[in-house]
Amino acid sequence: MSRGRPRLFDENEALETALHLFWRHGYEGTSISMLAKAMGMTVPSLYNAFGNKQSLFMKAVGCYDLYGEKLYDAAFAKTSAREVALAILMGEVDLVSGADTPEGCLMVQGALATGPESEPLRQEMARQRRRAQADVATRFEEFQQAGQLPPGWTASSLAAYVMTVATGIAVQAKGGASRQELIQIVNMAIGMWPKGQG
Repeated sequence: MSRGRPRLFDENEALETALHLFWRHGYEGTSISMLAKAMGMTVPSLYNAFGNKQSLFMKAVGCYDLYGEKLYDAAFAKTSAREVALAILMGEVDLVSGADTPEGCLMVQGALATGPESEPLRQEMARQRRRAQADVATRFEEFQQAGQLPPGWTASSLAAYVMTVATGIAVQAKGGASRQELIQIVNMAIGMWPKGQG
């Protein structure tokens, strides 16, 4: 009994290709025909392998998460709140201005402008951004409990600030800002830290 014909594509490579298209053009700016052509597949074979466009996008988001995990794992290993914040922001600069990655952030632009039919996807992206901010707040809470945050600062507000700047960096990169300009933004953001604190 035949077990069927083997797939003639590398699934990981195909997902990486889809990720870069969604990353560069956003969810609605990336058509199924664009995806199929770039992935070297027919439209029917794409649907057969990955389901519909939304399911393919979410699989691509899973690949994108690996970039984020690497960034935040490295940042959370730092030993002061200031160093964590700096590592997050510089990691964002590296991610959105790297030679091998598109400008901007998939989580910000991928589903930022979506029609009503894509509302569940937009909500999922927002949920993931909130989860990332909560993880940052949890790390800052450790410094707050140890008395290592500047007076009047809270872990939650600091996390919101850092993630807002990180999002802004991604938007600026998508708009054409150079790496040096992005680094200047990071320096200004970190410059608000009181001298000798954190």
